[in-house]
Amino acid sequence: MRTALYARVSTSGHGQTVEPQLLELREYCARRGWQIVGEYLDEGISGAKDSRPQLDRMMKDAIRRKLDAVIVWKFDRFARSVSHLLRALETFNALGIAFVSLSEQIDTTTPMGKMIFTVLGAVAELERSLIAERVRAGLRNARAKGKRLGRPRVAVDTARIAALRSQGLSWPAIARQMGLSVGTVYQAACNSS
Repeated sequence: MRTALYARVSTSGHGQTVEPQLLELREYCARRGWQIVGEYLDEGISGAKDSRPQLDRMMKDAIRRKLDAVIVWKFDRFARSVSHLLRALETFNALGIAFVSLSEQIDTTTPMGKMIFTVLGAVAELERSLIAERVRAGLRNARAKGKRLGRPRVAVDTARIAALRSQGLSWPAIARQMGLSVGTVYQAACNSS
């Protein structure tokens, strides 16, 4: 199994190093007979940041299907927020990439690990549903208060569109001249005829 190791420490140069994490991760791979194809190491970078140079590189390699598994020493080395962790796990699941967290003993290549992943996926789905419901409730509340939602309406001079069109101008040329999108120009012309 082509495996990526991800390790992170928040501060570098103060005695903190990723080596203890890497030692355990390498031993785990050796016991499982997994091939390490990359070590992605973010040193001196906070876990609160969703975007980190080596994490981003690893995710790109995952999307390019260069990995079969990702192993971390502990969840908090990988992601500090539950939402970031769940998004990453969903990406791995969609790509068929196994995920292992040594300290929490979660390994999605095992039946127990798959069950835990399913529970985490259900939590993520619940979170998305709750967010969607809050958004819908906010929109209903705004409408009830008489607020206009969406982009502001654009005043369109349909007579000018018709005049430019009769001169033989294309829809994109008319849109450029009027500072509007081609769709807006075309729809205004269709609605006026």
